[in-house]
Amino acid sequence: MSSLKLNVEALNVRFVNGKKEMHAVRDVSFTLGREKLAIVGESGSGKSTVGRSLLKLHPGSTQITAKALQFGDVDLLSASEKAMQKIRGQRISMIMQDPKYSLNPVVKVGDQIAEAYLAHHKASRSEARERVMLMLEKVHIRDPKRVYNLYPHEVSGGMGQRIMIAMMVITNPEVIIADEPTSALDVSVRQQVLNVLEELVVEQQMGLIFVSHDLNLVRNYCDRVLVMYAGRVVESLAACDLQYAEHPYTRGLLAALPSMDNRRPRLPVLQRDPLWLTC
Repeated sequence: MSSLKLNVEALNVRFVNGKKEMHAVRDVSFTLGREKLAIVGESGSGKSTVGRSLLKLHPGSTQITAKALQFGDVDLLSASEKAMQKIRGQRISMIMQDPKYSLNPVVKVGDQIAEAYLAHHKASRSEARERVMLMLEKVHIRDPKRVYNLYPHEVSGGMGQRIMIAMMVITNPEVIIADEPTSALDVSVRQQVLNVLEELVVEQQMGLIFVSHDLNLVRNYCDRVLVMYAGRVVESLAACDLQYAEHPYTRGLLAALPSMDNRRPRLPVLQRDPLWLTC
């Protein structure tokens, strides 16, 4: 049994705009240890919102409530902004899904990784540079010295994603939140990036929250799966048992997946039941 790192109980997230309110996440509960936990669902189901809520990355008007939002000895719900600054990046890091929009276009990628390291460690610039070189090697980037001096527009999508992983992992966090980190990559590059992330998670004994809409990917990559629909967790099960899912929403998602072994002239369309919003 993995040791507990994160405990989330009855998490609710509401986005408020004047008199308008959108209840985006409803009573979501889960725990995370040294494991790979997937959160899956359609676009708009609330899976990325859950990840961002753990780091309080939403606008100030957002209302976040929970019975428990405990990370080790830290109550994330009541933690001040100063306390969260020490959590973000150092203890919990988040990998965004597209490096084109996450990296600063006018700063060399090596300097950006070094900046992430220096934000949480007392070290000289030369020490940070050496640390970056080692980290680039860990994420299987050839010729780290050359890559260090490149700008984001000069690297490929796969290399950009490895650079983002290096930036988020260089601080030795305890938990990584990966928000669809391979969605913009082709199949071969995607597998390379997943392998890099897997190596780092195992080596540094981190917990991983893997946000995705790809059921086939998480079935083979993660340990457990939370299935979200309209802001709710409708099912939680081991990834290896995904084919035995019981909720009709999960079964509908699985049925809509194309298969080389079971060719069909038309993929079924998911039929939604209004009762899923209340039960």
